[in-house]
Amino acid sequence: MSKLKIKRGDNVIITTGKKDIKGKTGEVIEVIKKEGRDPRVVVAGLNIIKKHVKPSASNPQGGIVEREASIHISNVALVGKDGKAIKVGYKIEGDKKVRINKKTGETL
Repeated sequence: MSKLKIKRGDNVIITTGKKDIKGKTGEVIEVIKKEGRDPRVVVAGLNIIKKHVKPSASNPQGGIVEREASIHISNVALVGKDGKAIKVGYKIEGDKKVRINKKTGETL
């Protein structure tokens, strides 16, 4: 499996998808990377779904819960300082490998 360019805590913009979430930005809560499946990300406050939950010990009432659903990683892009989507590259600085903005060359 290849290295992903988006990490938890990054600000991303949704480039494609449903019209109610396309173009919105948010912070990555989780990166889901499973063997044999495409990588996905969960973005805070976006792609909200309603899930029917059975009563349990932790949730005795049960009912309908709203939560964030995952989005395919190809449908999101990192956001630059200007608020637009950017492409990510890598550069070796000293003995560390850092992510850079391909257009401006600044580190992320």
